[in-house]
Amino acid sequence: MKPTIHPAYGPVVFRDRAGDFAFLTRSTLTSDKTVEWEDGHTYPVIDVEISSASHPFYTGAARVLDTAGRVERFERRYGKRGAR
Repeated sequence: MKPTIHPAYGPVVFRDRAGDFAFLTRSTLTSDKTVEWEDGHTYPVIDVEISSASHPFYTGAARVLDTAGRVERFERRYGKRGAR
């Protein structure tokens, strides 16, 4: 790899403020804001809007679509499909 064309890759904390959840990983993103992590070191922090702690799919708050009801409503509105 060429040393001058790749961005710096280092530890960063991603924090979901809505879900009160944070995790430490490595990334090319950086920030001027910092946070002291559990290990006592200070890392740049990136605030995100949605993470696995607040996303409806992961939290179980996702709505289940009634596909059978949709099919029946479609058939009532436009008629059933004829035999081939």
